[in-house]
Amino acid sequence: MRLNNKVALVTGGARGIGFAISKALAREGARIVIADLNVDGAKTSALMLENASREHLGLRVDVANQESVTELLDEIVQQCGGLDILINNAGIGGNTPFLDIKLEDWQRMISINLTGAFIVAQAVARQMVNQGRGGKIINIASLSGQRGGNGRGAYGAAKAGLELLTKVMAVELAQHRINVNNIAPGAIETDMAKTAHDPATRKAYEYLIPMSRYGLPEEIADAAVFLSSDESRYVHGHTLNVDGGFREAGLMFGPDKTPPR
Repeated sequence: MRLNNKVALVTGGARGIGFAISKALAREGARIVIADLNVDGAKTSALMLENASREHLGLRVDVANQESVTELLDEIVQQCGGLDILINNAGIGGNTPFLDIKLEDWQRMISINLTGAFIVAQAVARQMVNQGRGGKIINIASLSGQRGGNGRGAYGAAKAGLELLTKVMAVELAQHRINVNNIAPGAIETDMAKTAHDPATRKAYEYLIPMSRYGLPEEIADAAVFLSSDESRYVHGHTLNVDGGFREAGLMFGPDKTPPR
């Protein structure tokens, strides 16, 4: 129960990685607020969490809309009395070649994945400063924001911006005892990946990942629990890659590393 009596906000927590993180934080004793554009999904997911002694909440938010985020924070403070942890997870995916990206699609990606993350983090940080007891902010970045890849112009640019924003937040919020860190997932076995990744894509990922497999949402959640807990109190401004070694890999060969065809 490393997070007992803590209140944690998980944006985009109705499904996928966000829901896995919500479940893991709840098991550690936190009261969870799942905020999602899909409010019915958020409410349903909140009812599925463990730790029934605490009422978990499912609320609506449009992270790219500052008024919506302000209303969310007001509701959390009213119902929970404050906020200790933010998992800044809400976002959209995209895989469009650079020459084909439409301006409106670029702007939507930046608006949700970068500006939206900024709006939520700033609102939460202001609340934490007012509370005066510190806090934890974990942004969900991506390996796509660290390495070039086909079709990741808009998505990768947004996630790269988020990684730099996290460093600035860490520098400025340290005086308020607010730890700020990133988690950068690699290829993760989500429902989205199961439908969006064709056999050739999966084979390519499995070749490039030293551990030769996709990660699980629960493995991202384990990292989030660590960064949300007091055990990470001196971890600050860091990006924790949870990617099976993908980012660090160089030349790989051997019986289990036959190049994909």
